[in-house]
Amino acid sequence: MSGGDGAPAAQQATQPSSSPAGGGSSMLESVRAVLPEAARDIKLNLQSVMQGGALSPAQRWGVALASAIASRNQRLQAAVLADAAAAVERAVLEDARAAAALMAMNNVFYRFRHMIGKESYEKRPARLRMNRLAQPASNKVDFELFALAVSAINGCEMCVQAHERTVLEGGLTEEHVHDAVRIAATIQATAVSLELAPLP
Repeated sequence: MSGGDGAPAAQQATQPSSSPAGGGSSMLESVRAVLPEAARDIKLNLQSVMQGGALSPAQRWGVALASAIASRNQRLQAAVLADAAAAVERAVLEDARAAAALMAMNNVFYRFRHMIGKESYEKRPARLRMNRLAQPASNKVDFELFALAVSAINGCEMCVQAHERTVLEGGLTEEHVHDAVRIAATIQATAVSLELAPLP
């Protein structure tokens, strides 16, 4: 699987390559600063998962943004979007948003099919538009990685398996998948942590 310039998707790094995640003035750092003591592990994880690893900046920030949208915390989503916009191209942001939107639909639909376990439903056409899966703004394998992260948050086993298979066939590795899910898990935990009510 190749990106728009013909280079293997696993090797692509979207410009610019610098990441604000480790900096002290980023919007995501401001989110970390307000996490309560009960979420100390999450605060530390949020810093570590956004640095290094197998993912390119485009993959890292695309996964983070799609996950933040799926986690439904406006403050977190705005912070990730601001930092991502400073680190990667607009096409990555658009794909992350589209992946989160599509998976909000697909994860419900295919999770139902899996849970109900009836062949009669499996034979029925979905009749739901999902053209963006085949026409990403950046590249197909990264879009699938964003969709995989959101599917992990939404708990759709069938979707997770399908997207994991596609990204591996597209040239990524299990290390890429593992790092993406680490980000998704930490972003989800950050969203929950931001909603923790203070102790009386």
